Parts: sequence; structure tokens; C-alpha cells
Amino acid sequence: MTNTTFLPIVLGSDENAYGQARLFNEVYKIKPLLCCTRQLVPTSNSSLFTIKKIEDFDKDSVFPSALLAVLKEYKAKYDKLIVIPCSDYYSALMSRHYDKFEGLIENKFISPELLDTLDTKDKFYALCEKHGMDYPHTYIALPDDRIAAIDKLPFGFPIVVKPENSNAYEYLHCEFEGKKKVFFFYDKETYVKTMENMNNSGYNGKLIIQEFIPGDDSDMRVMNSYSDSNAKVRLMCLGQPALEEYHPKTLGNYAAIVSRGDIELYNKIKKFLEDIGYIGFSNIDMKYDRTRKKYYMMEINPRPGRSSFFVRSAGLNLMQTLVDDAVYGKEYSCVFNENIALWANVPKCVVFKYVEDEELKKEIKSLIKQKKYMRTLDCKEDFNLKRWLKIKRYYFGQYKNFKKYYFKKK
Repeated sequence: MTNTTFLPIVLGSDENAYGQARLFNEVYKIKPLLCCTRQLVPTSNSSLFTIKKIEDFDKDSVFPSALLAVLKEYKAKYDKLIVIPCSDYYSALMSRHYDKFEGLIENKFISPELLDTLDTKDKFYALCEKHGMDYPHTYIALPDDRIAAIDKLPFGFPIVVKPENSNAYEYLHCEFEGKKKVFFFYDKETYVKTMENMNNSGYNGKLIIQEFIPGDDSDMRVMNSYSDSNAKVRLMCLGQPALEEYHPKTLGNYAAIVSRGDIELYNKIKKFLEDIGYIGFSNIDMKYDRTRKKYYMMEINPRPGRSSFFVRSAGLNLMQTLVDDAVYGKEYSCVFNENIALWANVPKCVVFKYVEDEELKKEIKSLIKQKKYMRTLDCKEDFNLKRWLKIKRYYFGQYKNFKKYYFKKK
């Protein structure tokens, strides 16, 4: 029997988009519609969804009318439509243009004003300050202050440097030698040279310069959650990254995560999200300082995280929570994950080689042995030879990336 109750429309075609399609297929046996500008390797040769390519779909001048046409077409075939953006720019487009789609889709998004606060780091840290959330000591450098800023910092090296919004069009499209999503600097000379290159690129945004919270990748924390249309948190899942990616374009993305539980942290973040009126998916990055015994807020991304499939590894399903709320109007108390499991986006041998914490490495090996382990792209229900070969090559590329770009964060 063909489903006509609802249709998920997923924006994007990366690992994140594939993971969300897989979640819908697993629970509801339906194929979401994937809308994107081009099809990437993670979603190639898949039978889990239908795909619609739209030229320049990720551009502000094209997106509203293009998505509106899609919504009107499919609203004639389905009772309800829900939209799941799988990247920061699609999330931003949905928030900015939501008023054009109201009445056609069931789920809601944060306001453009809150989006701007979360995307603009100085505004975000001011919000953290107001609500009693810890964040790293920060210096905000204007474009003409980038080089001089290094002598004004109230903290020393190492430092972490990032544009005020690394997903803004201006930064995404500027080019300079040494460009990264996030920079780690250990000395003044390297910092100044990179800033000179950035200045010559024409990038005019602010820079966020922060103290480096001591610790390696395993001291990071990530929390994925879903808040309903009344800004009540429905599901929260905490993860301890075991390893991050190191390619300059994906630096800071998670490569392996062990799901955890921490009721005190859950309650603190839940109160924060509800106090600020947050709606929809949130992907929260933090770092734990073992000396000060504090979690420091880094950022909130208004979408399911690229690594959000770790929630499924823990036995929960973010998309089912969305459907329960937006499609069926079910109400229940917030679910806090307590299950321990492993998710990875790299081959196991990469995890074993580059995870630095020996106790964590032992735990990971034990979780694999117990079969408490998942990878987003490994879906036996979606097996075919062409896809298998592409995904094998895709994962093999991670060997080369780590060999070329890996460095120890001290």
C-alpha cells in the first residue's frame, strides 16, 4: 500500500542526508525526496529515496521559489510534508524564508533573529553569558585588527581561530593559502602569515580568537536534540567524539563518536534551549576541561548534525521523534539517552591508529566486539555492487586524509 500520509523532503545529498533517509526507511518503509544541487558520493546508487536536482538550489535567489514549487507539487499527493535541512546553509534558508512555506509544511524552524545570534559567534557567546553557560575566553577581531590582535589577547598560545560564521557565503567563496574551517595556532609567526593571506583574499568578516581548552578529540562533546513546535525538548543524546576529521575542508567534523549519558548536563542544556525558545533540531558542540571540570559551549547548529547517526547507534531515532511531533501530534516526556554505543565515519583501523586515549580505544574495541557499532553509509538493505564500490573508495580516501593531515592538538 502506498503511503500518502506524509512525505519527508530532505535538503542535501551528503552523509547526513543519507542517514536521515535511512532512518525514515527503517521505521516507515518510505522513500524521502532528496532535493539538492548535485548528487554526492554518499547518496549515489541508492534505492532509499528519490532525488530531485535543482540548479543553484542552495542560492538565496533560487531557493524560495524552487522549494515552493516542490512543496505545491507534492502537497497534491500527500496529506503532510516535512522538511529536513542537512547543512547549515539549507537550515539558514529555511529559517529566513519559512513564512513563504507556512501552511505547506508541518515542522517549524527557529526565527531568523535567533539564527543570526547562533551563527554570529560574539552574539552567541553573549547569549551564553546571559544564561549562565560556560564558553572559552574569546577575543573578537575586526578585519583591520587581525594582525595586531595577537598582541592584545588576554590568553596565550595555543589559540583557536575561526571566522564569525564559517558557513557564510563570503567565507565559503574566498580563497587563500592555508584556508581552513577552524585554525589551530601554536606560534605568532604562523598566525601572522595566515592573517596576511586572509587579508589579501578580500574576506571582510570578523574573526573569533579563543583560548585553546586543553585536551584531545576525546575531550569534545556533541549533543543532538529535537525541540517541538512549543519549544519543549523531546529527545537528547550526548556523544563523546573519539576522533575528529583533519582534512582542511572538514577539520572539526567528527569521525567517531561514543554515545553517553549525563543527566546533569542534559538538564542544563534542556533548560537553556527552552529558555531561548529553540525549535527543531540542534547540534551542540562543547569541550570538557578536565582540570576545571566544566563543559564549554562552542556552537549550536540548527539541524541534525553531520554525525547525528550516532543517535541511531545508541538505539534512538531523531526522525521518528520529528514525525511523532509534526505529523502525528504525539506528546511525551523528554527522552535522555543513557546507552553506550559507537558510530564512525572512517574505517575501524583509522580509529584504532589515531584515537589517543588508550582507555577509550579499549572501550571502542569492546563495543565493536559486542556489535554495538554503526556507520551511516553501511546499510545492507541498500546494497548493490556499484554503490558498494563507491563507498569502499570513499572510506579508503580517509586513510590518505589522516596520513596527510593528522596532527596532535596540544
